Amino acid sequence: MTRPLSAVAPDWWDFTTLDRELADDAAKLTAEDMLGLARPGFEIVFYDTLESFYLAEALEYIEAWRQAAEDRPAGICGPIGPTEQLPLVAQLVNALELDLRHAHFWGMDEWYLNGKEVPIEHPLSFERADRELCFDHIRPDLRMPEQNLHFPKADNLADYSASFDALRCVVMQGGQGDVKHWAFNDPPKRQGAHSDDPPPPEDYLKLGARVVDLHPMTIMQNARTSGGGRVSDVPAQALTVGPQETWKSDRVSIWHAGRHDNTFGMRLTTLMISKKIADAAVPMSLLGLHPNVRFSFYRPGIGECAAEMH
Repeated sequence: MTRPLSAVAPDWWDFTTLDRELADDAAKLTAEDMLGLARPGFEIVFYDTLESFYLAEALEYIEAWRQAAEDRPAGICGPIGPTEQLPLVAQLVNALELDLRHAHFWGMDEWYLNGKEVPIEHPLSFERADRELCFDHIRPDLRMPEQNLHFPKADNLADYSASFDALRCVVMQGGQGDVKHWAFNDPPKRQGAHSDDPPPPEDYLKLGARVVDLHPMTIMQNARTSGGGRVSDVPAQALTVGPQETWKSDRVSIWHAGRHDNTFGMRLTTLMISKKIADAAVPMSLLGLHPNVRFSFYRPGIGECAAEMH
């Protein structure tokens, strides 16, 4: 039987097209239930304070960069969203006097507008945020060379993708959006061969760095979190790291502070990854097929998944 239309965007796939029983099972999970969903290859960590949460996230940068050597350069692929860890990264590098000459960094995505990435002067530029919140605050004598910073550009996606073969990505770090994506790996449109069913997981996992159309939920979320609510100012397309590059990373590390997704969404993807229920309508669920995934939660942000009037 044809799956239901999205309750949010009928021309798209998303988590509202899932079987209701699966959604109900996810909604019932307590925080303790979620912790119990860990399995080999899927680690779940709780933090009780935001200070410890963001410090641990920043330390992933340090741990990755400490593994970089002249004969084996290494680095981390990092997000804009969350960003609270970025100033801490610079502070730690300076305090530890960590020499980054052989370290690398991949920006995981960028807005795409008028046939190219937005310029660094654009107020929503992810590269600008990375530089202003982190890299510009690292002491000049400790900074990585400019060529060790890899940001996706419209004219360099092949080179950007190839760098994941030439270099070791120790960890790909990110958050989880309302539409259950990592980076901008959004659910696909409901069209053509995928009008009745989303693409098979094996097809979605073949996707590499690319230009993507953004699900309406993603546009709305970014307007809310970064654009002052001005939906028309948020680009409808983006450049993003893909599953191909993600699977070349030693570990995928997703950080849930309870700000970028909600109490239901955090439960849903935890359950689907634990049970290896892979569905392209919920892109984050495909990480259940990756051999090394870590979910980190701010425990108070997990909240309760129940109706509550305010």
